[in-house]
Amino acid sequence: MGGSSEKNKNAELILIPSPGIGHLTSSLEFAQLLINRDNRLSVTILCIKFPFTPFADSYIRTALASQPKIKLIDLPLVEPPPRELALNSPEHYIWTFMESLKPHVRAIMQNILSHPVVGLVLDIFTMSMVDVGDELGIPSYMFMTSNVAFTAFMLFLLSRRMEDVFSDSDPDLSIPGFPDPVPPSVLPDAAFNKDGGYATYYKLAKRFMDTKGIIVNSFSELEQYAIDALSEEGQSRTPPVYAVGPLIDLKGQPNPNLDQAQHDKVLKWLDEQPGSSVVFLCFGSMGGFGPSQTREIALALQGSGVRFLWAMRSPPTSDNADRTLPEGFLEWMEEGKGMVCGWAPQVEVLAHKAIGGFVSHCGWNSILESLWFGVPILTWPIYAEQQLNAFWMVRGYELAVELKVDYRRGSDLVMAEEIEKGLKQLMDGDNVVHKNVKEMKEKARNAVLTGGSSYIAVGKLIDNMLGSN
Repeated sequence: MGGSSEKNKNAELILIPSPGIGHLTSSLEFAQLLINRDNRLSVTILCIKFPFTPFADSYIRTALASQPKIKLIDLPLVEPPPRELALNSPEHYIWTFMESLKPHVRAIMQNILSHPVVGLVLDIFTMSMVDVGDELGIPSYMFMTSNVAFTAFMLFLLSRRMEDVFSDSDPDLSIPGFPDPVPPSVLPDAAFNKDGGYATYYKLAKRFMDTKGIIVNSFSELEQYAIDALSEEGQSRTPPVYAVGPLIDLKGQPNPNLDQAQHDKVLKWLDEQPGSSVVFLCFGSMGGFGPSQTREIALALQGSGVRFLWAMRSPPTSDNADRTLPEGFLEWMEEGKGMVCGWAPQVEVLAHKAIGGFVSHCGWNSILESLWFGVPILTWPIYAEQQLNAFWMVRGYELAVELKVDYRRGSDLVMAEEIEKGLKQLMDGDNVVHKNVKEMKEKARNAVLTGGSSYIAVGKLIDNMLGSN
């Protein structure tokens, strides 16, 4: 693959991100960060076609349209696993799907090896490609689109056995990286899954240990406790952790679900509201509630009296509102109290001066965006590692207001009285969370400036990569 001096003149990284939008957003920001930081680096992204993410391809191409140093190669369409596998365990389904891509990744990478390739950067769900890197003598790095605390939880699994699936009745857990004991109720669904979910997490965690570094979309001022825990004695085999965030798409890529007229209508309405007076309710690309829960949220908004912008994905119309909303809700709302929309430009909304609070599913990108703009969160986690995120944001660091940290969609109904109480607490400007979030906003922005903690971490990472092999 050439000598060191040749390699350093033109070093290539191969990035294989998961095709979910929540994973792609920070992965593409990371790719652009690297090439903007060091002109010796170029990046090739292997694009995965996945049955459940139809917009991934157009998202990637739009986001990278002006980046000639980032090359895209499409992986071939492969036969997906049986759909019932996804119903039993989404994680096991994705693992099985990624395993079937290995021969195609290997073939493409063998063609690329005419260039000096210094590293393979993998997402948590593409970790099985470590095998391909090992075969070809290319070191692998993991890019964790979530946080250091979740990384610590995954590595904690290696202190157990692959068959030790968690149970709700387990005692609280002492997990390195978490300042407080962790109740099982806030663990991801996969931790309880006997149909391959837990086993997949375990296998993924084992692959973390086969990498040359764990790159995390976080920053040390937020997660120094977890970073220290992973580098302490007893964790000496853990690869070095590079906290390089927050990586946020501040431009906001076009959303295929959001037309320009809706986008402009949302921002025009916000422009008409007083400063810090509006609560934004948004539950992510896969978040949503049934009629009973939607009705309770609406009753809480009426009872609290706060102005609101509510992104509902499929908002009710005057024809079907009576199935999901309290009688007269739309008429009351149209008097100026609030706005319901299908999709909202989240980054632009959180940046708006009218926004004073954010009711969120606690996806990691959403948390970072809320901290970047200094908007406090009311926690309503739904899936993946969101319960764990909510738990440590509330209990560990007082950076969010607690509504729920252990909510499970389909089995829990949060009543209007509880939501109303949370909304009032969220919008109380004297709340200690407001103060903490404003302080963390400054730390987040300083981390990525020249000389900041994340800037320094990126430099160390590049040195590690260019000194590879």
